[in-house]
Amino acid sequence: MAACSNPPSLAPLRSLELPEEFEDLEGLLQADLRAVVAMLAQRADDRLMLTRREHNKLQRDLWNRLAEALRTTMAPLSAESR
Repeated sequence: MAACSNPPSLAPLRSLELPEEFEDLEGLLQADLRAVVAMLAQRADDRLMLTRREHNKLQRDLWNRLAEALRTTMAPLSAESR
């Protein structure tokens, strides 16, 4: 009988961090990002019949990449960067 190795742990969800000038929008953007991630993951799940693990990984990857894209795109727009 083959031993089952533990799967690699999933990356933690990144927080949505925007420059101080955009802090008041974080809650709204966070809600919108959650909706986008949920819709995309659900569509992929419906079309590709993902396992629960694949579905969760897709949601986590989507969230982390979108949060990182917002963070890196908005960072130069802070007063500190100017």
